[in-house]
Amino acid sequence: MSGPAVGLRLFEARGFADIVADVVPWLETFCAPVEARARGDGDFWVRDGSTLGLKAFDPVGVGVFFLSEDEEIPAEDEDYSAFSRPPVQGLVVGAGCSGPVNHILLGHLALALAHRLDALVDFDGLLGGRPAAGDDTGNEAVLARARALASALPGRLAEVAYDTGGGGRWLRHVGDVEFLQAWLEHPDSHLIKSRPGVHLLRK
Repeated sequence: MSGPAVGLRLFEARGFADIVADVVPWLETFCAPVEARARGDGDFWVRDGSTLGLKAFDPVGVGVFFLSEDEEIPAEDEDYSAFSRPPVQGLVVGAGCSGPVNHILLGHLALALAHRLDALVDFDGLLGGRPAAGDDTGNEAVLARARALASALPGRLAEVAYDTGGGGRWLRHVGDVEFLQAWLEHPDSHLIKSRPGVHLLRK
C-alpha cells in the first residue's frame, strides 16, 4: 500500500549524485539502514525522530521511505508564474505506507530536506481541511478550502496549474518551509497519498 509523497523543487541545478552524497550521511545519523538502488535512489527506515524534532514514535505501522529524482522537472505543462522563475530540478521523497505516523514523519523529513537543499515543497495536490463526502480532485469545495488555508497560515503557498489529460487543467500547492512548518502544526495537517497516474508518479 503506497503512502504520501511530496516533491522538492530546486531552483539551482545540482547533480543528483552530489545531492545523495550530501543527504545520505545525514540520513544515516537517524535512519538504519539506508539502501541505495541502481539508479542512485535510496530507501531508508527512520529509527530516531529526534533529529527531525519529533519525540519517540510507535514503530508499528512505520514503513520504508524513499528519496529519488523527479525526471519530469522542469515540465512544460506546469505554470510557475507565481514564482520569479520555474524550478530546474526536482526530487521526490515519499513513504511506502500510509497512516498518521508516516504522514508525520514524511512531513518532517520534507521540512528538514527543504531546509538543507533550499527547496520548495510540492504537495502534489491541494491542501485543505479533511476531504468531505463527494469531494473529488476538481471539486470547487476543495478549491475553496485550499484557498482559505493558504490565507490562514504563515509562509508562502502558491497554486501551480498543470495538465490533467484530455485538455483539462487543475491545481496543486507548492509552499515554502515556513508554510510547511505551520501546516505540520495545524490540527488538520496531512499530506497527499500517492495514486497511480498523479504528477509525482508519472514516470
